[in-house]
Amino acid sequence: MKIKAVAASLLLTVSFVPGTAMVQAQNVAPAAALGPKSWVDPLTHHRVVRISQEAGSSSLYFHQNSYTPQGDKMVISVPEGLASVELATWKVATIVKGEDLQLLFTGRKTRSVYYSKRSGPGGGATIFAADIDTGKVRQIAKVERGTIGSINADETLLLGQWAQDDKPLQPGNSTAPKDRQQFGQANYQANGPDGKPLTFAEAKEVRMNDRLESHIPMEIFTVDIKTGARKVVIASDKDWLNHIQFSPTDPNQIMYCHEGPWHKIDRIWTIRTDGTGNKLIHNRVMNMEIAGHEFFSPDGKWIWYDLQTPRGQDFWVAGYELATGKRKWFHLERNEWSVHYNLSRDLTHFSGDGGDNEMVAHAPDGKYLYLFTPNDIPDVAGIHAPGAENLISPGFFSAEKLVDMRKHDYRLEPNMTFTPDNKWIVFRSNMEGANHVYAVEIAKAQ
Repeated sequence: MKIKAVAASLLLTVSFVPGTAMVQAQNVAPAAALGPKSWVDPLTHHRVVRISQEAGSSSLYFHQNSYTPQGDKMVISVPEGLASVELATWKVATIVKGEDLQLLFTGRKTRSVYYSKRSGPGGGATIFAADIDTGKVRQIAKVERGTIGSINADETLLLGQWAQDDKPLQPGNSTAPKDRQQFGQANYQANGPDGKPLTFAEAKEVRMNDRLESHIPMEIFTVDIKTGARKVVIASDKDWLNHIQFSPTDPNQIMYCHEGPWHKIDRIWTIRTDGTGNKLIHNRVMNMEIAGHEFFSPDGKWIWYDLQTPRGQDFWVAGYELATGKRKWFHLERNEWSVHYNLSRDLTHFSGDGGDNEMVAHAPDGKYLYLFTPNDIPDVAGIHAPGAENLISPGFFSAEKLVDMRKHDYRLEPNMTFTPDNKWIVFRSNMEGANHVYAVEIAKAQ
C-alpha cells in the first residue's frame, strides 16, 4: 500500500432480501424538480455530475463490482431494468428491460452484468448474464433456494446464502409511514429498557438482535456456473451468516460475516471454497468494541473494515494483510466516521460516505462525502521497539470533503465506489428529492 509517512503529533423502495445486502431500485413517485446536471459544490469546490436520467435509479452496494474489466463502463439499476454508463461521457444506455430484475454485479473477466429474477413466491431465482455492450442475455444458473451475492475472480463460481426462514427485520414494513418508505428504509421501531421509544438507528439494533436470537439455520454455498452443481461451504443452525463476497483476485477466497449487533458478535471471517481455512479476522479486546462493513482491497491482499474502540467513541479504518497477518489502523475524527469506506484502485486513497447524527458516531457535522489520505506514524528518530513488526502499525487519515450531503437523508446509504481510473467516485443520493446516481471528481474544479 502506498502511504505517506509523517511525524506523530429517494423516492426509492428497498427490498431487503434476508441474508443479503442488496438494494432493488423502483420508481415509486414522480421526481422532484432537478437542478443542473453538473455543478461545482460551493462548499468543497469539487465537480458533481448527476449520472442517472430517471428517478429511482441506483448504483450497487459498496463492495459489489460494477465496472467492466477494461474500466470503460459501469452498470446501474434503472426503473425499466439495467443500464450501462460510459464513464468518459456519462452516457446511459439500457442493457436489459424487465420488471423485478435484481442487479447483482459485473464480471471481473468478461464484459458481463449479472442479475437475478425471482422464480416465484416459493423462493429461489434464475441468474442471468447480459453482455454490457450488446445486451445479449444468457441464463447462468437456477438457484432453487437462497440468494446470490458474489461471483469469483475467474467467473466460474457464484456465491450464495440461504436461510430456512425469511424473518423480516421489522414486522409490518409494508405499513411503514410514507416518510420511511420515501427514503427506502423499513420503519424500525422498538422501546428501550426504560420503556421509551428508541431512535431509528437504535431500534434497528434491537430488530437485528431479534433476528440473531431467532437462530435460523443458514448455509453459504457456491454454484458451479459450468455444471450447476451446488456445494455448501459452511452451515450453521444458530449464526446469522451475511455480507458474503469473493476476493477480487483469488477465485477460491471467500469473506463473510456473522451478522447481528456488532458489539455482540465476532463478525469478520474468511474461508476457502472447499470449506477449509475458516478463520476469524478480528478479535475484540474490549467490551463494546465493534468491527464491520468489511471489504477486500482491489488487489485482494488486504481486508479493510470499520473499527471502533469502543463503539461510538474512537474511530479507525483497520486493515488485515491476508498473506502475513500484519495489521494497520488509521485513525479518524468523529465527524469523519462513515457508514462505508472504500479504497482506490491505485491504493493511495480511501473514501468515506459520512453519516448523520443518529448513527453510531452521533457526529454533529458528518453529512459529507470524504476523500481520505492515509498517513503512517513512524518510529521516533528511527528507534524501533523490540517486536514492533508484530504490533499494529498505527496511522491517521487526512480528510478532504468532496460533497456537501446535508440535504441527503442517510436512511439511504451513499455507497461510494472509485472509478477504475481513480479520477471520480460514484455514489447514490436523495439530496435532490428522488434517488439518483452521481459522481464527484476527485480533483478540485479549476
